[in-house]
Amino acid sequence: MLVVFHPSPRGARAVLHRDDGVTLQMRSYDRKSRVPHDLAHAVTERELGLSTGVFGCLAAGALFASVQVLEGRLRYDAKERSRRLIAGHARDIAVAEVLSAVVHDAVEHERPTPFAAARAAWGSLREEPFPYEETDVQRATSTLRRLGDAWVHLPAGTGLRFDWPRRLTAAAVPPARPRSRRAPRRVR
Repeated sequence: MLVVFHPSPRGARAVLHRDDGVTLQMRSYDRKSRVPHDLAHAVTERELGLSTGVFGCLAAGALFASVQVLEGRLRYDAKERSRRLIAGHARDIAVAEVLSAVVHDAVEHERPTPFAAARAAWGSLREEPFPYEETDVQRATSTLRRLGDAWVHLPAGTGLRFDWPRRLTAAAVPPARPRSRRAPRRVR
């Protein structure tokens, strides 16, 4: 999926060109940040291999409230698929949110690699051990610093291109099994 981040008077917007031919626009309302929050999400999720965060779910068909369709035809079951993706990956989306916030904060405030903060953020939502090395968090932070500098120096009328790898597209969440309709039990 190709994502192009564009400056906007109210913050930033991302135009997502999905592999299924659908083009989406996602609005971000973080005018106070030097680097857009959604760019921090995309970078952190890609660099840490989070396929079930915001961008992996978007690539798979999720339609968050801040997203609108610009071009293309959605699947017949787009709303239900989106609902299942978001609900089925809600915990992972939350993890992506906190890890992205930690990396974004470090870049925004010119702090060193936030390994301890990332590990603590993970621990606030997950019981499993933190699966990343310090070099993984460093890579995400360095990439966001580099792209943040490119964002700040973006020529007028252009956008910042960002490639989302196909391998990080969220797996579809199976539909809920329909409840069987049993006849009510008779009580004597």
